[in-house]
Amino acid sequence: MQRTRRTPLSQDQSSHPSGDAEELTEPADSTSAGSPSTPDDPAGTPAAEPASAVPAETGQAPAEDAAEADQVVATEATAVKPRSWRLTAVFAGVGLLILGLDQLTKVLALQHLTPGEPVNVVGELLKFNLIRNPGAAFSLGSDFTPVISTIQIVVAVGVIWLSRRLGSAGWAVAFGLLFGGAVGNITDRIFREPSPFHGHVVDFLQTPHWAIFNVADMAVTSAAILLVIQTLRGIKLDGTKDVGTK
Repeated sequence: MQRTRRTPLSQDQSSHPSGDAEELTEPADSTSAGSPSTPDDPAGTPAAEPASAVPAETGQAPAEDAAEADQVVATEATAVKPRSWRLTAVFAGVGLLILGLDQLTKVLALQHLTPGEPVNVVGELLKFNLIRNPGAAFSLGSDFTPVISTIQIVVAVGVIWLSRRLGSAGWAVAFGLLFGGAVGNITDRIFREPSPFHGHVVDFLQTPHWAIFNVADMAVTSAAILLVIQTLRGIKLDGTKDVGTK
């Protein structure tokens, strides 16, 4: 009976069992094996980027706010000039209109009316009654004609000076009425008889229980009413409004 000769195992193969080869095997691709998870992130989510990589909004906010504020101020400053010129044009237009209407009606009254002979226009409600007034509005202060003339000139110059600050349409119209009325009567006092600064103002409008007046007097009275309304509304000359006024 022939016996089979057995080849002896090498020392390395005989010293390790067959199961150790599987335990020592490592995956070739680290990605397929999965990344290790940290105790704080069981799902293995990648860590967030460092805080230094995110720009701090608090550090940029003051600079952005300052830039926006400068832009708003520049826009408002740009808009003030054209608005001021428009209001100045309103003031001048109203003033010249009142002055021209006042002088025109006075010329017509002198041509077509006779002193002491009133003409009924609307029954007894309105009459044309021509007189020459040496005093102020509504025939007041007839003994102080030079003083009244000086006051009216000062008022007209003051209105022109303040008109540079106009920021409200209401104030512009009121200043135009006041300027036109004042200059209308000043023109009479300087150029009409009997002498410069002593000239008599032409009045021809008469209503019941009221002194005889003219267009200039009407404009001055209307300006005073409008200025009171603007003041009660809290609107200042420059167009701003008082905080406490509703």
